[in-house]
Formats: sequence, structure tokens, C-alpha cells
Amino acid sequence: MSIILYPLLVLGGLGLLFGIILSLASKAFAVETDPKVEEVRSVLPGANCGACGYPGCDGFASSVVEGKAPVNGCAVGGKAVAEKVAKIMGVGAGETEKKVAVVLCQGNNSKAVKKYKYIGINDCKAANIVSGGDKACQYGCLGLGSCKAVCKFGAIEIVDGIAVIDPEKCTSCGQCIKACPKGIIQLVPYSQKVAVKCRSLEFGKPVKEKCSTGCIGCQMCVRVCPAEPKAMQFENNVPHIDYEKCINCGLCAEKCPTGAIWSILEKKKVEDK
Repeated sequence: MSIILYPLLVLGGLGLLFGIILSLASKAFAVETDPKVEEVRSVLPGANCGACGYPGCDGFASSVVEGKAPVNGCAVGGKAVAEKVAKIMGVGAGETEKKVAVVLCQGNNSKAVKKYKYIGINDCKAANIVSGGDKACQYGCLGLGSCKAVCKFGAIEIVDGIAVIDPEKCTSCGQCIKACPKGIIQLVPYSQKVAVKCRSLEFGKPVKEKCSTGCIGCQMCVRVCPAEPKAMQFENNVPHIDYEKCINCGLCAEKCPTGAIWSILEKKKVEDK
């Protein structure tokens, strides 16, 4: 009996001793944290998406309290969360405009030419390894849903071979931007009603041969832009919109001969017809 009891007592005593040592060590080396960190963390959405530029919601909360991150830095939470964080920190929330992700391509299955039939992993990154994907336009959306797979909010659907983002569900977390191997997803202001949905760096005829809705570089949009200074700039064969200058008149979309510029106004006209 003593042969069994003695080892048990020794092990029990050692366990108790180590427990006391660990308890004392945890108190001696404990790092004091500002209670505001937990307060800020409690009002964050918990997406841990990293869109704020910090390692998850915990990292963002700590950085806000340390004064390294702005109170309105949570893209997912938007204005509502910014106001709560600002109240905790005792500062103003500042002006924040919601941004949404937009796929800058309209080359769906009916508009874009394909150079071969892709049979492989249903993933844009995998398809992109094979000669840049199956679309003749090397800058076009591959439509295999890598962006949809990483969206935690169900804001992305694949429609006719192209990714389509619902602005009402988008939280501007930026995960789709990181997932897209073509780099054609961009955050734009929610209030923006016009966007150049083409990122082809080719010019003229080669573009039309590959996609009926591609930008051919005619610069008609730049010429008709009424904003002063011009909201539309032309660079690398592609027009770019300065969203701070754009007045959402829709003239550029109306004059674009290929329909490469999307406008909610033009969309409504088509729906009415």
C-alpha cells in the first residue's frame, strides 16, 4: 500500500508547489492593461478582418487606446461603431463616409472572349497560374469566386462568369481585394454613382477583339467631364475617376462608346427600357 501511496503524495505535493509558484509568478509578471481597451473591443463587430491595418479587433482596440489608430478606423463597423468608440475615448468621431468594394470589370460570359476552356481547381488564383486564366483579356475577372469565398458577409455573387458585389451588404473589409489575383476590385465611396469598370491596359482594336465592353482609350469621357478641375484622368490607356472631384453627372457613361463606364443612371435607363 505504501508503495502506491508514497509516489501519489510526492506527485501531489509537487503539483501543489508548482501551482503556488505559477500563481505568484503570474502576479509578479502581470501586465496591467487599460480597461478602455476592453471597452473599445466590446463595441467592435468582431470580424477580425484586418481592414483597419491592425492584427484583428484586439490589435485595433489596443492601438486606439494608445493613440496610434483613429477612432473611426473600423471599416466594417462604419459610422455607428466610430461613434461608440469615440464616446469611450472622449473625442469626436469625425466625418466617415462608407466605402464599398466594386469589381472593375464587366466582361461576363456574353461579352468577353475566352482563349481556352479551363478545367481545374475552381479558384481564381489557381486559374490565373495557367496563362493568366481562360479569358482573352488578361485583366478581366475570372469569375471563379475567390473573392466570394473570403467574403464573410455574403456580399458577393458570381453572375454569368463575373463577380458582382452587393453594396448594401459590403462592409469594405477589403478581403476580396486581397483575394483577387487580377487586382480589379477597388473601394469606392458608397455615394459614388459612376465607375470605370475596365482595367485593360491595351488600346483600341485589341481590346474590342477580346471584350465588347472594354475601354478602347478614346478619351471621350475625359473630354465631356464638366467638373472643374476634371474628375476624369487618363493614364496607361485607362481613364481614372477622382471621386472627390466627381459630381456623378453620368455624362462620361452616356458618351462612352463601349459601355466601359458604369453609371447607376445608365442602369436605370436600361431597366426602364
